[in-house]
Amino acid sequence: MQRITRQFSLWLLLMVAVFGLQVAQAQEQQKQQVQGLPDFTELVKQAAPGVVNIATTREVERGQLRGPQGQQIPEFFRHFFGDQFPGAPGPGGGSEERHSLGSGFIISEDGYILTNAHVVDGADEIVVRFSDRRELEAELVGSDIKTDIALLKVDASNLPALNIGSSKDLQVGEWVAAIGSPFGFDHSVTAGIVSAINRTLPSDAYVPFIQTDVAINPGNSGGPLFNLEGEVVGINSQIFTRSGGFMGLSFAIPIDVAMNVADQLREDGSVDRGWLGVVIQPVSRDLAESFGLDEPRGSLIAEVAPDSPASKAGLQAGDIILAVDDKKVDEFSTLPRLIGRLAPGDEVELKVLRNGERTTETVTVGDWPKHMLAGTGGQDDPQTRLGVAVSPIQDSELERLGLEGGVRVQQVAPSGVAAEAGLRPGDIIVSLDQQTIDSPNELAEVLGQVDQGSAVPMRIIRDGHPLFVALRFEEQKQESDE
Repeated sequence: MQRITRQFSLWLLLMVAVFGLQVAQAQEQQKQQVQGLPDFTELVKQAAPGVVNIATTREVERGQLRGPQGQQIPEFFRHFFGDQFPGAPGPGGGSEERHSLGSGFIISEDGYILTNAHVVDGADEIVVRFSDRRELEAELVGSDIKTDIALLKVDASNLPALNIGSSKDLQVGEWVAAIGSPFGFDHSVTAGIVSAINRTLPSDAYVPFIQTDVAINPGNSGGPLFNLEGEVVGINSQIFTRSGGFMGLSFAIPIDVAMNVADQLREDGSVDRGWLGVVIQPVSRDLAESFGLDEPRGSLIAEVAPDSPASKAGLQAGDIILAVDDKKVDEFSTLPRLIGRLAPGDEVELKVLRNGERTTETVTVGDWPKHMLAGTGGQDDPQTRLGVAVSPIQDSELERLGLEGGVRVQQVAPSGVAAEAGLRPGDIIVSLDQQTIDSPNELAEVLGQVDQGSAVPMRIIRDGHPLFVALRFEEQKQESDE
């Protein structure tokens, strides 16, 4: 009996030892799996002090205030204005303050801060709140709607500037993290991977967006996107949504693009960007075959603007631009980015396919005409009020479309009257407030006659189909002489 008891005890000890070994192995395996995932704790400790909350205030007509329930969300892509906490519309006339929230980050110890242009668009007051709860009023140094970048300046020193990296080395599948103020919650951290690079969005021809699955929500706009080394590689700007909430697709402006714009804004308060003066379209497989290309690539010129650099250089509708100074144009969206990086007056060689033959054309890049610089003038600039960049249409194109007149929308500002009405690049404006529009100057003239606080109809042609949209112009704040 004692022998049986001793054997049982030995067996029991053996089973306990085996079980303990299995548990230890399982714990070690789990530890190894956890160690295979990135740890963002140190990144957050080091970077969080350099991320700021941005609050803006502006006065609007009381009857035109719209809260989250009344905001119109475009069908596909929308910018996040951070205005999820405005006051509700009140009865009667007068005006009320409208508040919005966003994010930003410090790029220099002496007080320069980057954010999105749409975060501070139209703001009468910009207040920056730091991680130590200090609040300082910020000056808008300048903004660029084409890249959605704004540069702010606060009167402070020895600020915790973030480490600026480079976006050109980002790879699909790489881990990234975002820090911002979604819905006003300070220093919220989300993480994910890079889903795609060089992504083109419908209204942003100059930005090769970084697409990620990092959770970005209202208030995150303008905040930094980090790589695992804690370097800023992008600025969170947009999401894809059908409901207004995060759906797994976020878009960030590459930091290389943002810093180039910031340097120009700091130096001149504005951005110089090259202009060619063409309307372009993608080259499909069928078009490539019909033009004698071995594969779909390049940028097909659909229209050349009169008196433009392209027109003066002899470029024609039907030309396919294959390269800019030996830089290949693999996709049609590459062309605006390459030309936009050039300064007005620069000479550039374009490799062109024309009538089945390859040729080289030398073009002197121009500056954007004033009537196409939406959003760069003061509030008295009629097209700044509308928030679009337009170009004239050649008579041959009007004849082909069966139109007597009109102007083509080239760019739509991230916010403003046109964006709220749903205008898109490529739309053709044929009338405004029941008056025919035949040129950019005529559009500016009619806009100048529109009263503040009024709503007027605009007739456009979109994809060959006519439709009306309503434009509502908010009452502008009156400056006091006191």
